[in-house]
Amino acid sequence: MKKIMLIDGNSLMHRAFYALPPLMTSKGVHTNAVYGFVNMLMRIIKEESPDYIAVAFDRKAPTFRHQEYAAYKANRIKMPDELAGQFEILKQILEAMNIRYVEKEGYEADDLLGSLSKKAEEAGLLTLIVTGDKDTLQLVSPKVQVMLTRKGISEMEVYDVQKIKERFGIPPEAVPDMKGLMGDASDNLPGIPGIGEKTALKLLQEYGTLENILENAGALKGKLRESVLAYGEQAKSSKKLATIVRDVDVEVDLEELAFSEPDYEELARIFRELEFYSLLDRLPRTRDNNRPEKASVCVADVGQLDKIIEEVKTRKVVAVEFETEGKSPAAVRLKGIGLSASGDYSYFVPEGALKENPRLKDAILSLLTDRETAKIVHDGKRARIALVREGIDFIYDFDTMLAAYLLDPSKARYDLESLVFENLGTELRSSEDAGRRASFLLPLKEVLSEKLKNQDMESLFKDVEMPLSIVLADMEMAGIRVDPEKLQKLSLEFGQKLEGLTDEIYKLAGLEFNINSPKQLGEVLFEKLSLPVIKKKKSGYSTDAEVLEKLKGAHPIVEKILEYRFLMKMKSTYADGLLSLVDRETFKIYSNFNQTITATGRISSTEPNLQNIPVKTDIGKKIRGVFVAENPDHVLLSGDYSQIELRVLAHLSGDERLIEAFVKGEDIHARTASEVFGIPQEQVTSQLRDRAKAVNFGIIYGISDYGLAQSLGITTSEAREYIESYFNRYPKVRDYIRETIKDAKMKGYVTTILNRRRYIPDINSRNYNLRSFAERVAVNTPIQGSAADIIKVAMVKIYNHFKELKLKAKMLIQVHDELIFDVPKDELEVVKNIVKSDMETAVPLRVPLVVDFKVGKSWEEIS
Repeated sequence: MKKIMLIDGNSLMHRAFYALPPLMTSKGVHTNAVYGFVNMLMRIIKEESPDYIAVAFDRKAPTFRHQEYAAYKANRIKMPDELAGQFEILKQILEAMNIRYVEKEGYEADDLLGSLSKKAEEAGLLTLIVTGDKDTLQLVSPKVQVMLTRKGISEMEVYDVQKIKERFGIPPEAVPDMKGLMGDASDNLPGIPGIGEKTALKLLQEYGTLENILENAGALKGKLRESVLAYGEQAKSSKKLATIVRDVDVEVDLEELAFSEPDYEELARIFRELEFYSLLDRLPRTRDNNRPEKASVCVADVGQLDKIIEEVKTRKVVAVEFETEGKSPAAVRLKGIGLSASGDYSYFVPEGALKENPRLKDAILSLLTDRETAKIVHDGKRARIALVREGIDFIYDFDTMLAAYLLDPSKARYDLESLVFENLGTELRSSEDAGRRASFLLPLKEVLSEKLKNQDMESLFKDVEMPLSIVLADMEMAGIRVDPEKLQKLSLEFGQKLEGLTDEIYKLAGLEFNINSPKQLGEVLFEKLSLPVIKKKKSGYSTDAEVLEKLKGAHPIVEKILEYRFLMKMKSTYADGLLSLVDRETFKIYSNFNQTITATGRISSTEPNLQNIPVKTDIGKKIRGVFVAENPDHVLLSGDYSQIELRVLAHLSGDERLIEAFVKGEDIHARTASEVFGIPQEQVTSQLRDRAKAVNFGIIYGISDYGLAQSLGITTSEAREYIESYFNRYPKVRDYIRETIKDAKMKGYVTTILNRRRYIPDINSRNYNLRSFAERVAVNTPIQGSAADIIKVAMVKIYNHFKELKLKAKMLIQVHDELIFDVPKDELEVVKNIVKSDMETAVPLRVPLVVDFKVGKSWEEIS
């Protein structure tokens, strides 16, 4: 039997919107409901393989039900703007998928589903209705099933006639009778007061229909009899309104709903535009008929390169795409090279040819090391690492990935396929060889260059981001030495401490249980020990960090559990995790330093994340203690910017008092405490200084009086006083915040000192929470982003000075405002002078930049 699938568009879009976290494109288009719906749709089509398919939507106009009963759905809140705007996007996707959608003024989606299912029944089709609305259960018949969402839109339950009888004890056609009796709060149907689902079902199981119940109302007893007699007409009206109409002229033939292949090209275009990369990866690879198929020449002999070598000599530019393998910087290896000097043709040199033909390899490497020829690449950092392993000091001139990142730093990824599609309108597949891919780099570079110029970011790109990628490549290849014995001892020590903590927790609980199980822990805390329940979830009691922090002091077990969790994380993530990453030949760990991940411009570290080791705890310090200098004749040197973000704030705001404090070299937190609390600096206690510090940094991150109160453990009114007092003493800081937000609302973005741009889509949102968060981002980004720019400039300057002087010292790690170097002892003074000068003069500010130094044999000693 052939099958038709009918989908309730409005119901499932609502469920997806509320089930999924907020999701939007880098341009600020909300997409969570569409993403959830399409993800569900693609999955269910694959599972059910329908022969026919359609989606039904409500229209905005009032339906016949509103005309019959003015209060119909009157209690429903207005659809959020963030959801309303997603329906048109979904309809575009449905059109690309060749799925017909239906809507009709005066009727709801349910009525259209009912009418189409009736038409399908008459045509002998099996109908599957996909919805989140239980009203549609009335449509179930031997040939109609309802697939009802159970949790969000990820779990579904299929109802047939038997399932409805088992679940409710009534036939499907009695569902409207049930609604007539008990009413429906979501639709604002009154029903009969005092009758709930249990009573309604009992009555229907005895009398069959609402009408029979009303006829036999006299046989009912007590209050139930009175209610049925008094509200019988109201029940009939509610039943009528709850009954799905099945004779709507939907003006569509069943054959028009026949399932057919989507327009994959158009679907891919929309998915790229919406940044639905995971959905895009699920589409089959198709040929783009709108572009010429210029296959690359697979090169096996040096003579085949004559044409491109000649053209490169003339044009002085070559696009190079590399095929590589290996995740860790230590494991990256070259697999193939693609070359193109124009968009008309390209060459691909596979790994085998490079290995088997030394003359061919030498010719290519000579091309790549010619400093007079500009090299265009995508992800040059990885390419440099692969080529350095081949003995080639590869320097490149334009990286399309970095250019795209600067133009929009909030995108999820910057793969070449996406950039080619977005900027050149052409479909490029990841499966195509490096030669074919290289042919797109030159035209892509032209488009991105023009955009950088229009946004005044040419200097930031050319003078900071491009040279920085060389610096980061060399940092990744340098790695940092680790003492494996220290790591093993640390793992053992953490394990023993965890055993001790486990015993203490068991004693405090009065029983043994799985501490790592939230369910068991919740039962111990809230049932056995009767601690106050802070938060509950569908799965049971919440025992997350926020809950445990609030329970501190309520019972000694809480502190022990927090300590246990922290130690467990330190052991698994660092003590054991790092041990597995140590290179067995060099005894080094090689981290990835990412240049295109954060929206603020900060460098991030991954696999492992060396920036996230807690510095203020003894355990964190012990972990840092396993990172050591290269050898006994070397030391580790740390250069750390002092309060760089506050100095940037002073520069950006131009506040005279704040500038004066830094120019005079005063303790900024003590001075703030003196001015905010109205006492001489010499009377500032450590507690008051800490409070002033919290205010200083809180201002940068847009902290509220409530947030500051929570942070300091004071009342909200006290916190409000502190903030007001701060702004009274530093009025230009308040002005800076107001003007920055105002400017962001007008432009839609903010910029750093070096003109790095970040778009803030929600800055004008009607949603208070989204808008408030966007305003905090608008204030913080120029400060944090400028600090990131400054240390990047310093890194490039230091790197170049090391190269010029042929020093053996190496830059190893960047941790936000700090740089760590491995330095031969006989170079220490020279290196310190270079680092001090380059960091403190990186970018001229209205206040001095100050760097603090520490020297030691391990990272622990310099923390």
